[in-house]
Amino acid sequence: MRKILFTFVLFSYFFGICQAPYPKDYFQSPLKIPIILSGSFGELRNNHFHSGLDIKTQGIEGLEVLAAAEGYISRIKVSQFGYGKSIYITHPNGFTSVYAHLSKFAPKIEAYLKSIQYQKECYEIEETRLKEDSFPIKKGELIAFSGDTGGSGGPHLHFEIRDTESEKIINPLLFGIAINDSIPPIFQSVKVFALNNNSHINHQNNSFQLSVKKIANNNYITDKIMANNTIGFGVEVFDKSNDTYNKLGIQSLEMFVNGKRFYHHDLQSFSFDESKFINLHIDYEHFKKYKTRFQKTFIDSVNTLSTYKDLIDFGKINIEKDLNYTVSIIAKDFYGNESTLKIPVIGKETESILSQKNYTTSFKIVAKKFHKFSLNGVTVAFPKSTFYSDTYLDFKVENGIAKIYPQTIPLNDQFTLTFDVSKYSDEEKKQLYIANIDYPKYPRYQYTRKRDSTFFTTTKYLGNYTLATDNQKPKIQLLYVKDGQWISNSETLKVKISDIGSGIDTYRATLNDEWILMEYNHKTGILTYDFTDKVLVGSKHLFKIVVYDNVGNTNELSVTFFKKQVN
Repeated sequence: MRKILFTFVLFSYFFGICQAPYPKDYFQSPLKIPIILSGSFGELRNNHFHSGLDIKTQGIEGLEVLAAAEGYISRIKVSQFGYGKSIYITHPNGFTSVYAHLSKFAPKIEAYLKSIQYQKECYEIEETRLKEDSFPIKKGELIAFSGDTGGSGGPHLHFEIRDTESEKIINPLLFGIAINDSIPPIFQSVKVFALNNNSHINHQNNSFQLSVKKIANNNYITDKIMANNTIGFGVEVFDKSNDTYNKLGIQSLEMFVNGKRFYHHDLQSFSFDESKFINLHIDYEHFKKYKTRFQKTFIDSVNTLSTYKDLIDFGKINIEKDLNYTVSIIAKDFYGNESTLKIPVIGKETESILSQKNYTTSFKIVAKKFHKFSLNGVTVAFPKSTFYSDTYLDFKVENGIAKIYPQTIPLNDQFTLTFDVSKYSDEEKKQLYIANIDYPKYPRYQYTRKRDSTFFTTTKYLGNYTLATDNQKPKIQLLYVKDGQWISNSETLKVKISDIGSGIDTYRATLNDEWILMEYNHKTGILTYDFTDKVLVGSKHLFKIVVYDNVGNTNELSVTFFKKQVN
């Protein structure tokens, strides 16, 4: 009897886990204010799906950030870009919560981190594998203050929940973190694709947009199209919540053909390794040209994103002559608010007036092979699987500019670009670097590795590259203080730095010949030192800073100021 009872309990436990894998009352909100989103989970971003919730902080920094549940701080990171200042809390239930773009940490964490920064004499720090007893955290405990650090586009809190073991990212809304949302997604446009040379749509063997008409609050329709052979669709669609005008991402997209589901994409969870497949999930060529994203309702065989479910023929539709079809595309948000787009299709053979051009060049890429091409002192080398599929490249070198086209091809991995620099003197080489000049007025430094006769870089983007010269030293401007000035009431010391060539690489600041921590805001170019970091001895102090750009040009500034320690 006991064995039967144990088996029943065990079955009930695992059945419950399968039905409700995410605890709904374990995590609390990380902020004291109502949650209003500026970015949703899985939202389409440049080269990735958004991995968390972007929570508005009322347009300001400094709001208290609270631990969503008990656990311990397992990782602390400070970086110029990316997540900026961030905290990771490991919880005993198998999940980890992440808090990013913070302005500063709670006092005990801030003190610990600064001790490491001063020990290593470095602003960017990553402390991983912290012990469980280093920073135990209670649910609702103050851990940090909201900010705008790293790659943030404005003050907000980026909040994530991950599976601790696999590091798979999970939508925090699945854990009961709630927002106010009763608004269905909004279809803006639809695109139809001719998927082979024999496909025809409205006398075209091409892809083009269809106009969308809204016929009810959550129903849309297009004009009828005539088609035959294999076609596919893509939609430009976004979601909204009740309390904000921000465009948010949808959670799921389905496509039915005459009532049968051919395509389903559901973004509840994904891994970081999969995020790159966004460039196959969308019409990448259209995005590169026009900066708008169409989510395709068909996939390529190389797209192994785990969020696709129960696909028929990869979501591609074979239209037969004299048959009629109703294609229904349904977009849903997390709360099940949905909108439906219907596309009437008439199966009819037509002759093409407009056709896709077959793009061929002398530089053919077989995706599963290594390729290396050289022209006029420039070499490009593509490892196996750099490209997702076989294609053609247009590779030219004109007036020292390497042009690697078309830029509308997404890459799976990086390739190597090498320039012959043997004609330059050693002094000239010191000031040379490889730059991307897709926007000629704003050349972008590419991390350049230098050998005697060649410079090379790695990149994941096709485009325009050249050797650029930077013979200008960085600029340094001391803010709000002059040489010889008393600044007893000042709490901070600020310096603005900039470089018009290769860009800032690093800097080093000292106060009375001792290294000091200056936090760098790359968006404003301002370095800030907090006088509470060190005890000042005497009233006369010497501040020095040296700034280096990416080719080694340097500039220095030193100033004497007067300040007494304020207790």
